[in-house]
Amino acid sequence: MHSDEELLEMFHAGDNPDYAFNLIVRKHQQSVYWHIRRLVISHEDANDILQDVFVKAWKALGSFRGDSGLFTWLYRIATNEALSFLKRKKTRFLLPLVDLEKQLSETLEADVHYEGDAIEKKIQKAILSLPEKQRVVFNLRYYDEMKYEDMSRVLDTSEGALKASYHHAVRKIEKYISGD
Repeated sequence: MHSDEELLEMFHAGDNPDYAFNLIVRKHQQSVYWHIRRLVISHEDANDILQDVFVKAWKALGSFRGDSGLFTWLYRIATNEALSFLKRKKTRFLLPLVDLEKQLSETLEADVHYEGDAIEKKIQKAILSLPEKQRVVFNLRYYDEMKYEDMSRVLDTSEGALKASYHHAVRKIEKYISGD
């Protein structure tokens, strides 16, 4: 498997940028998909957003300066696309945030693609009860095991603020699960 730096070099060398981009997609699509899926819940919505992410990445990759890592850049695009999708969904249906989270929770219950057990479902519902920013931070740290330094680049927020958000998210999830 090629490193991100090698893939970017292949892409920018111009010999076969399509092939290089295809390798980038294959390397990162699963982790980016799951990041999106944990935010929007629906498999179909996650697939649509994933396609949008890679279309945007394809269009912008030529001007990618490499100030951050490729995966960090892709996660930033994915996060923005997923949050924009949720915002449009909320606006389109004139849903307050609580109703959107309730709808996402119901989608989780009805999702035939979801393979988690009852405990995992309860954890997912607890995560859905978090404010949007805490939900993103929790998912990046807990599921993607992303370092705070990388999260800082993805979310354009200080590491200290991210650590605080993660800490608050964990406490809220623990409280939700214990039923307090």
